[in-house]
Amino acid sequence: MFKKTNESQIPVAPTKDWQTHFNALMEDSKHGHIKRFYSTGTIDQNTPLKDVPFLALDFETTGLNSDKDEIISIGLVPFDLKRIYLRQSKQWLIKPQKALNADSVVIHGITHSELQYAPDIMNVLPEFLDAIAGKVCVVHYRQIERSFLDSILKRRINEGIQFPVIDTLQIEWEVQQEYAAGFMNRLKGKRPGSVRLAKSRKRYNLPTYTPHDALVDAIATAELLQAQVAHHFSPDTAIEELWL
Repeated sequence: MFKKTNESQIPVAPTKDWQTHFNALMEDSKHGHIKRFYSTGTIDQNTPLKDVPFLALDFETTGLNSDKDEIISIGLVPFDLKRIYLRQSKQWLIKPQKALNADSVVIHGITHSELQYAPDIMNVLPEFLDAIAGKVCVVHYRQIERSFLDSILKRRINEGIQFPVIDTLQIEWEVQQEYAAGFMNRLKGKRPGSVRLAKSRKRYNLPTYTPHDALVDAIATAELLQAQVAHHFSPDTAIEELWL
């Protein structure tokens, strides 16, 4: 899971009322699959976390630049605060339009031969959009999943996509900043901890998983959010407090 890039300048809802924003996006959309995705809508911004249908999402990519690199693997799994629905999980290998970067192969371990007969992302798009429609996507570092999908669709069909996410990296960053805040904490040498997925999970005594597999990382992200909510929020916290 590449986690170092700048998020594309995607215009998002001026408020956290994503349902109203979806309605406007649906009116402007020209592509059938994306229009149908927006028409499904999303939950009310006041929905408590305990009632939210989450979907953890992770991409493996050919590189770090969403303007030119591509998605080569997608993993997703639906969950709520009490359970992860592994039987409903999905994973796809995606054939990129450009050759793989040797450095990226070392990281994610996906080779040319594995992608030789993989589908094009546009063939996967309808099923993927159906899977995430109506859910709140949970990612670890939103600059990958949201920016890459938006950029690729703009290149391929001249229309991007917008959707709310909960970013477990953002949550952990804020927790770590609070932990190290204040003069006394600085005097004691307290520093914010790493917010990488594995390091963040370790703080909550979650098991160690092998990284850079899209489905495994999606499951790891789902477990991390469950732990973060249990430690730092209430099940009755409104979704608008966390989604972006």
